Amino acid sequence: MQIKTPDIGVDKASVAEILVKVGDTVAVDDSLVLLESDKASVEVPSTSAGVVKSILVNLGDNVTEGVALIELEAEDASNAATEVQEADASQKTSENTPTSLPDQEIMQELAAHQPANSATPASASSSLVEVQVPDIGVEKALVGEILVSVGDTIDVDQSIVVVESDKATVEVPSSVSGIVESIQVTEGDTVKEGVVLIKVKVAGATQAETVVDAPKAESVQAAATKSEPVAAAPVQSGAIEISVPDLGVDKATVAEILVKVGDTVEADQSIIVVESDKATVEVPSSTAGVIKAIHVEVGQNVAEGIALVTIEGKAQADAAPVAAKAEAPKAAVTKAETVPAAPSAQATATTANADKLTKEQNAANSKVYAGPAVRKLARELGVILSDVKASGSHARVMKEDLKAYVKTRLTTSQPAPVAAAAVQAASLPKLPDFSAFGGVEEKAMTRLQQVSVPQLSLNNFIPQVTQFDAADITELEAWRGELKGNFKKEGISLTILAFIAKALAHLLKEEPYFAGHLADDQKSVLLRNEIHMGIAVATPDGLTVPVLRNPDQKSVKQIAIELGELSKKAREKKLSPKDLQGANFTITSLGSIGGTAFTPLVNWPQVAILGISPATMQPIWNGESFDPRLMLPLSLSYDHRVINGADAARFTNKLTKLLADIRTLLL
Repeated sequence: MQIKTPDIGVDKASVAEILVKVGDTVAVDDSLVLLESDKASVEVPSTSAGVVKSILVNLGDNVTEGVALIELEAEDASNAATEVQEADASQKTSENTPTSLPDQEIMQELAAHQPANSATPASASSSLVEVQVPDIGVEKALVGEILVSVGDTIDVDQSIVVVESDKATVEVPSSVSGIVESIQVTEGDTVKEGVVLIKVKVAGATQAETVVDAPKAESVQAAATKSEPVAAAPVQSGAIEISVPDLGVDKATVAEILVKVGDTVEADQSIIVVESDKATVEVPSSTAGVIKAIHVEVGQNVAEGIALVTIEGKAQADAAPVAAKAEAPKAAVTKAETVPAAPSAQATATTANADKLTKEQNAANSKVYAGPAVRKLARELGVILSDVKASGSHARVMKEDLKAYVKTRLTTSQPAPVAAAAVQAASLPKLPDFSAFGGVEEKAMTRLQQVSVPQLSLNNFIPQVTQFDAADITELEAWRGELKGNFKKEGISLTILAFIAKALAHLLKEEPYFAGHLADDQKSVLLRNEIHMGIAVATPDGLTVPVLRNPDQKSVKQIAIELGELSKKAREKKLSPKDLQGANFTITSLGSIGGTAFTPLVNWPQVAILGISPATMQPIWNGESFDPRLMLPLSLSYDHRVINGADAARFTNKLTKLLADIRTLLL
């Protein structure tokens, strides 16, 4: 049989890693292939137990839903037939033996060897399971996309809904397999943990429950273990290291440690919060057990694969009853449905009983940067998070901050307004009350705008100057006009930006300081070995800056193609974190919107940015008369700590000459 690419929520993905080789024996749900798209990395599991007969894809191949990945020689049928024959023979030879099993127990043993989906119609049943929003690390999120339809057949861990918050975009997987009975949300809905997303009709089997209740014969236990190898997989014993998963970024900072040595944790419980300039992610434990050691500290930079904690897994004796209950996952859906319902109901009850904040105060708390555990504690204690002084990176409120605030309130006879004033001292004061002047209407900023605020605020610390100039692009525009017709036939949009990017890349090789960075000690400049150019793109949600890689090594045609692809991905919200990283110079253009000049903000840690305004026809004196020339306004903003005014003027002058006669690039 062939294992094919499931629905992974994107049009195509590339084969990043092949996890098995020909001849390997695999069990149901064993990971076979790692697929990677610009959205996520997904491990494709085996839908059957067997031996790998052949591998049908290679590393780097692009695959779509339904493409065959692995060919398996399934073991189910041959094993089942062999075991039935052996059981019959055993029954005949042991009819007069006092220790032989009764007929009913033999049937139960044979039933344990059968696949879960082979239950007879008489014993089969179905139930309706609600798939809910899991703990996604934020108080609430928006439904960005629904990936399934009513009537679809879905598998466990298949992505069903994309939810978006101001911190991250998350694909919510299904916790069960079955048929989508109904969809309970629509795109744009605001959801939170515990909200029902879809209802799934799943198939159960009472036969499997009979096998679980028959603990007598050792052979029955062995058969159950063989037929359901997945049951014992989540339970591990011994010391297990939990490492940083693939976060989509080169490095991140440990923002909060949610456990301590000696704590008992469950599988999938959040243990560490890591933070990058793109998102905040709670790293879950892959197993249940006791925390034996913590290998990182708050504020430490970590990368993929670095050990976070060591967990002593549950002993095998403790795992046995768990494995028995987890046997035949499809048949035990009713039990699986009941287990998560209890904490969910308990959490709801706790929130209802312990929430001491009004609806407005909860809404205000949701805007403060803090983790789920901190928000929950704030609700229980009746604390408004904006009043708490944050000590975490990027003004994140930590548990210790909350406890210190409550302790201060309890030990102080009156509220201390000085604390609030101290919080505001480093930034702008609070807004005045406008209720006496007609009031206000609050409109939420887009997620992209909210994420951009801290980055833009860094510009307050950069002594910035802007150098203005104008380039004569009359001949360049005429040449572009000759070329763009043929480019258009190939589906390529040839804009003036492609020529500017090429000219700039050439110039940055001559003037490396403009593509460098001021060192942390402010005593040296870090000069980059490569050119990676940020291109500002306006989208309905705000401005984003994807990166054009190595334009100095590409032709104008290649640059035009990549600019078109980056702009499309930005507008369709398909940019990956890597698409936004590593730039050492930025171009921002007003296109044909209007204006004569502007002062673009230097995008730290870069030291320069070029702004382009719309080109206009102007009369230029040639010494005898005025000629109509197409002039392109340029605005070069730079960090004055690294670049002097004379250097900036020389840079723009060189750029105008390159654009006036693009042939000089060949010299």
